[in-house]
Amino acid sequence: MVDGFSRNHNIHMRIAALIRDLYARAPAEVATALDELTAAAAHHVPGAQYAGITAIDRRGRINTLSATGRYPGLVDVIQKRHQQGPCLEAVREDHIVRVDDLSNDTRWPHYRRDALAETPIRSVLSFAMSADQHPLGALSLYSEQPHAFEAESEDLGFVWAAHAGLAWSALRRDMQFRSALASRDIIGQAKGMLMERYRIDADRAFDRLRQLSQESNIPVAAISRRLVEAGRPRKT
Repeated sequence: MVDGFSRNHNIHMRIAALIRDLYARAPAEVATALDELTAAAAHHVPGAQYAGITAIDRRGRINTLSATGRYPGLVDVIQKRHQQGPCLEAVREDHIVRVDDLSNDTRWPHYRRDALAETPIRSVLSFAMSADQHPLGALSLYSEQPHAFEAESEDLGFVWAAHAGLAWSALRRDMQFRSALASRDIIGQAKGMLMERYRIDADRAFDRLRQLSQESNIPVAAISRRLVEAGRPRKT
């Protein structure tokens, strides 16, 4: 029989191995790593049946990044509908939010009503995810059983959430970098078209793009993309 110490040691060793593998991956593979991290959290945290990673931006917009099963995504839809719930509170207050029995929890009445009606979820653990002291979202664990989570669940869930936050931050940086490269490329193409058309240098071409952007209240990259697409020969 495996005692509690040995079981916890084995779980922490598995966490360490998974995180080591995650950080060895290329940035483009982080999205897949997030899915593996979420699935591992649902498997290893005592009491958890499902897990989900929810991104929440500064405007409160909610996006399910990763989930096991259908219920975490549905819970996010309900939270988005009412702008209340454990994930949102975990992010807003930057602490662990625990729901032992949703049937008796009155903190978020509209969320509670729909979650009880539309899902079998009764226990929830939500952990704020952050990187560089900036809130990113939440890792949430779910169970259909009331009172499913114990103190050990909170401890292990906190470890998963810390690493999930770092992984999501790495993925965002990669996405932002790729977006910046794409924008720079399209702006360069638009500048080249203006330089050739009007016989002007690069600085003046960019000034024209910036002027168009200000007049239309459209980002320079979007203006550039329209010019490039308009200048491409049409297929016959």
